[in-house]
Amino acid sequence: MTAVVWQPLDLRAVGVLLCDADGNLFPSEEPAFAASVDVTNRLMASLGSPRRFGAEELRLASTGKNFRVTATDLAAAEGVALTPPILEHWVAEERRVVTAHLSRVLRPDPEVRGPLIRLAGGLRLAAVSSSASARLGGCFEATALDALFPPRVRFSAEDSLPRPRSKPDPAIYVHAGAELGVSGLRALAVEDSVPGAQSAVAAGFPTLGNLAFVPVGERRARARALRAAGVAGVVESWTDVENVVDGGRREGPR
Repeated sequence: MTAVVWQPLDLRAVGVLLCDADGNLFPSEEPAFAASVDVTNRLMASLGSPRRFGAEELRLASTGKNFRVTATDLAAAEGVALTPPILEHWVAEERRVVTAHLSRVLRPDPEVRGPLIRLAGGLRLAAVSSSASARLGGCFEATALDALFPPRVRFSAEDSLPRPRSKPDPAIYVHAGAELGVSGLRALAVEDSVPGAQSAVAAGFPTLGNLAFVPVGERRARARALRAAGVAGVVESWTDVENVVDGGRREGPR
């Protein structure tokens, strides 16, 4: 399955590509959860809970959420409300551990960089993420995408808003659109997760689902879920994104 477009998609007015980061621009989700699970299990122990996670279980339970929301939800399930200082401690600890790990293990990917470099010739690129700015910085540097996504066009639901939010809340997309001076059909979002797609769609942006880094065995189910979330179509690579954008800008509605 490549470049499947379900809804009319007029890209002639699009000037900005709004890109989710984790699991979309780089394969950070699996290694992030491999690092995060240690922090998560230490949090569970601190709550007096016997529950412990494996990395894959944690990934499936919390893809698309940031750790702030995950920690709050896990504590609530145990009947505990984390106080702000305790929550901030765990958020900072998870950020430190995961950022250091991702900075070590991520590498540049020509199948991502090539299409993005070409897309940047005709569009402005921006990153719209639930992740913290420090984590994004480490990932962009490790994957050699930092020049394409400099700090001024990185929008973090953890750090860029008056108070932290997480997708599917549309606040970070609304904020990014306002800062970039675009709304509606003047930008196209690219998301891999259902909460991310829900966030972009709720903010009024046409959205492509991107399965490039979704495990092969999960792709059919993810495509169905993304369609239910309101994406205009689903692709399997950044080359597909490039082809959809180029075709749409030449031909009008697809």
